[in-house]
Amino acid sequence: MANKQKTTNSIIKWADMSSPVIFRGDASTAYRDPAVLCHDGCFHMYFTLSEIETGGQVFLRVAHSESRDLQNWSAPDIITPKDNSKNFSSPGNVIRFGDEWIICLQTYPRPNGEKYGNETSRIWIMRSKDLKTWSEPELLRVKGPDVPIGDMGRMIDPYLLEDKDEPEKWWCFYKQNGVSLSWSHDLKIWNFAGTEKSGENVCVLVDGDEYVLFHSPANGIGVKRSRDLKSWRDTELLTLGQKSWPWAQGRLTAGFVLDLRDDPDVAKAILFFHGSDYPEMDARGGFDNYASIALAWSPDFKEWSWPGKLDR
Repeated sequence: MANKQKTTNSIIKWADMSSPVIFRGDASTAYRDPAVLCHDGCFHMYFTLSEIETGGQVFLRVAHSESRDLQNWSAPDIITPKDNSKNFSSPGNVIRFGDEWIICLQTYPRPNGEKYGNETSRIWIMRSKDLKTWSEPELLRVKGPDVPIGDMGRMIDPYLLEDKDEPEKWWCFYKQNGVSLSWSHDLKIWNFAGTEKSGENVCVLVDGDEYVLFHSPANGIGVKRSRDLKSWRDTELLTLGQKSWPWAQGRLTAGFVLDLRDDPDVAKAILFFHGSDYPEMDARGGFDNYASIALAWSPDFKEWSWPGKLDR
C-alpha cells in the first residue's frame, strides 16, 4: 500500500505516560480533529485549532505539531490562513502520492457568526515536500468534473485511502448524506460512487481482507467493517475512559487511527481523538472552546489502553 507507514528510532515509553491529553482546551481555545503521520521516527499531528478572539469572533485553522515519543509535542504552528470566510480545518489524513505529501482538509465558512460551516463548505487538498510547508489549497471536485461547484452540496471531513485490491485507485470519503465516496487515479478527476450510513470524521484502514471504518456518531467512536466498501456491519462503539475524564464529559469524538502494529518500534495502533468538557450546545462552550486532543492505543483493534488505565 502506498500509504503504509514505518517509524525509525521512535522512543515511546507507554508506561511513563501520565495523561491521555496532548493539548488541553480552555475558555478561548479548542483542539479538535487530529490526523497523524509517522515519518522517519517523527510523529506529525495536524489538527483544527479553534480560537475565540475578544468580541467573540471565532477563527478555525489547521495547525501542526511534532513529537518523537508521543509525550512531548512541539508548540503548534499554523499552516492555513486566518480567514473565517474559509476556516480551513478538520484535516483527514496525510498520504504519500508520487514524490510529495498530500493532506486533505475542509473549509468551514462562518463569515456571519454561524455556529456551523455554511452550505459553501467543501473539501480540499494541499501538497508538500517536507510536511511543514504546504501549497495553496486545491478544491476536490469529488462529484465529478462536470458538476458545477455550486451544485456539489455541503461536504466536510475528507479522508483519502488507496484501494486494498486495486493499487493506485484512491478513495475519498467525506461527510455528505452519511459518508459519501468518490474515487480517482490522479486525485484530480473524480468519480462519485454513492453514500453509506455513517457518522462524521471518518477514518478508514485496511485490516487483513477487510476495511475498518472509524466514525463519530452522537458520542463515542463507532467501528464498522466491510470487504467491499459497500456492505458494512457495525462492530462496536468506543468510549474508552470517558466516564472518568472531566475533559471529555460533553462528547468523545473524531477518532483517527494510526496503524503501526507491524512496526517493531511501536507494535500498536494509536487512536487520536478529541473530547469536550461540555456538550456542543452548552452555554459554557464545548465546540469552539474546551475541546482537547488525546490518545489511546491497541495491539489488535479490540482491547484499548491509555495512560492511567490499570491494565495497560
